Formats: sequence, C-alpha cells, structure tokens
Amino acid sequence: MQANTHRISLEDSSMSSQLASFHFGAPGTGKKVYIQAALHADEVPPMLVAQFLRKQLQLLDAAGKIRGEIILVPAANPLGLAQAIHGAPFGRFDLSTGTNFNRAYKHVAEDLKTSLAGLLGPDAGANVALIRAHARDSVAAWEPKTDADTLKKILLGMAIDADIVLDLHCDNEAVLHIYAGTPLADAVAPLAALMQAHSVLLALEAGGEPFDEACSRLWWDLAAHFGPAFPIPPACLSTTVELRGERDVNYELAGGDARALQQFLAHAGVLDMALTDLPTPLCAPTPLEGVEPIAAPHAGVLVFLKNLGEKVVAGDAIADLVDPVSGRTTTLRCSVDGVFFARTAHRHLLRGMAVGKIAGPVAYRAGKLLSQ
Repeated sequence: MQANTHRISLEDSSMSSQLASFHFGAPGTGKKVYIQAALHADEVPPMLVAQFLRKQLQLLDAAGKIRGEIILVPAANPLGLAQAIHGAPFGRFDLSTGTNFNRAYKHVAEDLKTSLAGLLGPDAGANVALIRAHARDSVAAWEPKTDADTLKKILLGMAIDADIVLDLHCDNEAVLHIYAGTPLADAVAPLAALMQAHSVLLALEAGGEPFDEACSRLWWDLAAHFGPAFPIPPACLSTTVELRGERDVNYELAGGDARALQQFLAHAGVLDMALTDLPTPLCAPTPLEGVEPIAAPHAGVLVFLKNLGEKVVAGDAIADLVDPVSGRTTTLRCSVDGVFFARTAHRHLLRGMAVGKIAGPVAYRAGKLLSQ
C-alpha cells in the first residue's frame, strides 16, 4: 500500500488543507478501481465502511491478491469536515461559496468532442484507451479558482480513467439505494444484489454535474456525438451508493457493507478471493425521473405512517403533518406506486421542506432530478 497526500489550499493560505489517498495493487496490471467516502462530509457511515475496506485491502495487497489498482479515499472532503455551524457538522455545502460539494464537476466530454475529432477508429478498446488519455488531460487543464474546486480536481483526476468508481454517501434517513447511469443497468446489478439495495435509480443525466456522472456520462455522450462508426462502450461503472441514513453508524453495518463491496470487486475480477453466490436482488431498477419527492404544504410536526423500505401504491398515506397551534392535521399521500426509500430526519418542518421520496417505476419528471 502507498499513502499519498494532496495539497488543497495554496502555500500562503491562512489555513492548510490536504487530502489523503491510499493506493493498492499495481497500475496497469488489471482494472482500475476508485472508491471515495463522504464527499458530503457530514455523511459519516461511508467513512467507517472505508476503515474496514482499508484493513481488508491491506491484507489482500500483502498477499498479492489484487489484480489491478485500487485507490481508496476514506475521507474525501477535508474542507467539509472542518465546517460546523453552532456545533453542528455542516459538510454538504461549501460555506465560502454555497456550492454543493457533489455538484459542478467538470464534464470533460465537451473538451473531448474537439480533441478527439479525427482520432477515433473502429477498435473499441483503442478508443477507450484514447478517451481515457484525453480525459486525464482535460482534468489536468482544469484551472480551479477556489479550494473547493481544487478538491474536486484532485478527486476527479484520480477517478476519471477508472473502470469502476464507487462514491459512498448516505441520506438523511433511508434504506440502502444506488444511483447510476441508465447504460450501466446490467453492470450495476451485481452490486445492487450484494448490497441488498432497496432501490436502483437510473438516469442518462441527473443534472448538476455530480461526481459519479463526471466519471461515467462522458462515455455515452461521446458515443452519441461520434456515432456508431466509432464504437465507444460505457467503460466506467460509476455509481453513488447511499449507505442508509446519517445515524446508521455501527460496526455491524459497516463490516457487512465492506464485505459486500469486496465481493463485488471479486466478481468484477479485481480481487482474488473466494466468491459467494449473488443474493436475490430486492428490487428492479427504476428511472430517477420516476422518483416522487414529497414536500410539506405547511409548517407542522411530522408523523410518519409508513416505514422506510415499504412498498406503497398511489394514494397511500405516508405521513401526517400536524400544526402545533391550530391542531390542523394534513395527511400527505404519494401519487405513484413504488418504494418509500428516503425521508427527512427532522420532525418539525417549514412549508416546502422535504418529507420523503418514493421510487416509482414510470418516468414523469424532467430537468434537474437531484435534491440540492
């Protein structure tokens, strides 16, 4: 294993920020895997999973059982980890700019549409290698203006040419669910089965340029741009894995998630270890455009009537919202069939605040599909 340190802040900055990455295996000997935890720094469960992974990968590396290269970033957002408001951790947004740490990554396909003109050919493998080289150059040419953008450039620079990218997050309160690009539906199925995901949400473009799409969407965007004469496969299986809720921090869950991720990498041919059978998946993929976000129509005390992971049908009561002064109670209902997969941890809401999300099977939304 090799440990690397990456400087984020400028040398003459009033504060010093740096990022740690751990490198296992040998570059160029097999697939490249990139795993990062807690890009939203107040999402703690992924950081504990990363500790289990690091110990296991060290043992496998020492035994020569890694077929390729694995990069692990166990705390992907040191800037966010240093942020707190009145004692409460605040790692989703950069306080200096207001930008979500998981938005506004460089979409290198725009550069590559120009730089690759006249260079691609009929060999898909050669095209993949060429695209990866040009993608690395595009990220290297990114000129960040803030520490947050510098962090994003460092992270994307390590991941942009990977075969597999696992971006580990968690929700406020949730069952385990996964986001991925629509062309990756088959490739992500083993991961969803092993992690026992309750929802797999697919989109060609979720909006906002999140990290996982910065690594994966370039492939189908370039394929559409250059056409079938120049075969370009979806060569990066990049996903966002939501490891339940913010308070689901315990050794049993973290150890189980780390073992499931190991098995996924073993099934992908990256780790030389005994394979377990893939469990029966808990769900079929559904479109991200089919997710129904439920919002509070007025302020009040929130009382949930459905449990996370429950299957619901249109018209089902999800929660009551009770006005603490007038006593007026509004029952909030879903309008789609699906799975109740995420909800707020707050129990008093203001008008317009998020209540929960239903993963429905039919696409009906468009535009920016992710919450801010």
